[in-house]
Amino acid sequence: MILQVNNLEKHFYTADTTNPIEVLTGINLELQRGETVAILGQSGSGKSTFLSLIAGLDQPSTGTIWLNGQNFHEMSEEQLAKFRAKNIGVIFQQFHLMSHLTALENISLPLELSHDPEAIAKAEEALEQVGLEHRRNHFPHQLSGGESQRVAIARALVVRPALLLADEPTGNLDNKTGERIADLLFELVQSIQMTLLFVTHNEQLAERCHRKQVLKEGKFV
Repeated sequence: MILQVNNLEKHFYTADTTNPIEVLTGINLELQRGETVAILGQSGSGKSTFLSLIAGLDQPSTGTIWLNGQNFHEMSEEQLAKFRAKNIGVIFQQFHLMSHLTALENISLPLELSHDPEAIAKAEEALEQVGLEHRRNHFPHQLSGGESQRVAIARALVVRPALLLADEPTGNLDNKTGERIADLLFELVQSIQMTLLFVTHNEQLAERCHRKQVLKEGKFV
């Protein structure tokens, strides 16, 4: 088992109320290595919040998250940051590429931060895998939406993470480009044998996964 989520809950307090706003309640999930799972649900159902918790970018109110046998909540912020960098890849809906870095530099950045001596060589290989070696020296504003998404995928995959998370990976793309990106994503995940967990509104994309989980009002149904 690669990921185990036990009784995960997330709630917020606002200034004008003493009662918490419950975003997620009683979430349990287990993922095996190499498994692909889609999280479906309406806007506001808690999908993106759930993904942020699994990515270690936010803290749950209660519950535990185990990845590769490690409990997130037994780690300091520094330990979690290092663990996340080595074990989790994240593909954001808005790409979040660094505007002052080239495509190659954006991809090599996670490896540079971990002082990998082969950072550039590995980034070159990842760039080739997504078919953008001819764009290595282009900046984000010089890339199309589909090309930017491919750079984001390469950046997430370059560290060979145990778990790949994606938030609406084709949501901002036209249908044809979205299909190409989805094909690329599943091909790379299969070739590297990592676990894929993503949120989407796209039923066709979800059907390609081993299984689907539906979030409704903060709970799996």
